[in-house]
Amino acid sequence: MLYAILCYHDEDVVGSWSREQDNAVMSKLAIVQDKLKREGRLGPVARLLPTTAATTLRKDDPPVVLDGPYAETKEQLLGFYIVDCENLDAAVGVARDLGAANPGGAYEIRPVGVYQPGGQAK
Repeated sequence: MLYAILCYHDEDVVGSWSREQDNAVMSKLAIVQDKLKREGRLGPVARLLPTTAATTLRKDDPPVVLDGPYAETKEQLLGFYIVDCENLDAAVGVARDLGAANPGGAYEIRPVGVYQPGGQAK
């Protein structure tokens, strides 16, 4: 089963890290990523740019496009992992490993239904 592990944190806190602090966290995360890659369980990983670079489509009638992050959350989605895990407990274990490498914030773990055009969700 594929799981999305969504990485949430206060981007002002993460943005205030020195280059050395950021590199240290990324190095610790790379250890977890390398293990998952060796096991053939690591899918796409993305670190998102700050919400100041975001554009939001409000689904009003008619739809409205706004500059900025207007999803109304205290913590921002900063990135995600797609990981192949046997079950939810294994996905929680991966999130714990990532959490040990990355201080603060939260990880949301969600099963992924893969949609392929012309096909069905798996």
